[in-house]
Amino acid sequence: MQKFERMPLKLKLALSGCLTLGLMAPIAVHADDHQDGAPPGSVFDLSYWKITLPTDNNRDEKPDEIGVSALQSFSHSDFFYLNEDGHMVFAAPNKAPTTANSSNTRSELRQMLRGTNTRIKTHEPGNNFAVEARRSSDMFGAIGGRMDATLRVDHVSINAGDPTKRPSYSAVVGQIHALKYDNTRSGFGYGNEPIKIYYKKFPEHETGSVFWTYERNLAKDDPDRTDLAVPAFGFTWDSSEDPGANGIALGEEFSYTINVHRNTMYVTFHNERLGTVQQSRSLVRGADAKDNPYAYGGDSLYFKAGVYNQCSTRTGESMWYSGCPGTGVWETDKADGNYAQATFSRLVVGPSTPPE
Repeated sequence: MQKFERMPLKLKLALSGCLTLGLMAPIAVHADDHQDGAPPGSVFDLSYWKITLPTDNNRDEKPDEIGVSALQSFSHSDFFYLNEDGHMVFAAPNKAPTTANSSNTRSELRQMLRGTNTRIKTHEPGNNFAVEARRSSDMFGAIGGRMDATLRVDHVSINAGDPTKRPSYSAVVGQIHALKYDNTRSGFGYGNEPIKIYYKKFPEHETGSVFWTYERNLAKDDPDRTDLAVPAFGFTWDSSEDPGANGIALGEEFSYTINVHRNTMYVTFHNERLGTVQQSRSLVRGADAKDNPYAYGGDSLYFKAGVYNQCSTRTGESMWYSGCPGTGVWETDKADGNYAQATFSRLVVGPSTPPE
């Protein structure tokens, strides 16, 4: 298969261990086996994840991160814990510390294919996956991969300064992210997202919509860089219409699978009431004439899962700035409904599988 030879490999490769890293099967622990106060890592296999939290306990003006080793015994009573059913809860208020390239808060896992082998740096190929057609794809932690999740969204912010902004009243509960490179002359390394899975519910509606977006893989200042939305259950963020019986209620369980096999991303959604929706998109051919012609064919990729609150407190012309209210005090913001929360009963990463 043709490789993307115009993509020079700028990242250093830690040769030790990277060729044997793989995506692991779920740990053989059941949710009903947990004990009160036990960390999520006692029920879910978190041995290939780190987490970013909406806190800044060390006061470095950055959100706190818990690495792979520490995460196995870690929980946070407000933002990351097991509920009484042994399910993994993620919560994020509208106002809290955010990462450098985002105005949104999160309680979100980041895939770490290296596990505890910190000789491999976070941004090196051994800690990330690539499509098959990428140059030197065999030197990555994996070629493709699959993430399966079953969850319910418990809450999205019920307030927004500008309800017309697309991200208002929504949260992202799963995504694939691409690494941001220092040198993007190759046409890759912009740090964009080939998929983000959204749940959005207007306060006056009984149900919300589940949809996903594909971001055209272009430079930040390119006016054509935008997110193309695809509905699963209900509508996308372009509609304020009530999805009614075709939507998903808060607290209603649904599942998603993101399966990057060879050079294609296969996306599956399932809900017991609404059935199964299957979709796909090439990651080596542009989604349309305005996209990067090779899509994400030269990028380094990783999975993320949890709750990424899309109700930003920032204001301005950007579509992302909804001006959502928040005080930064969790007890107050939770009482006022200015937060997002999702509960996962299943989260598994593993090797890609051929499409059915």
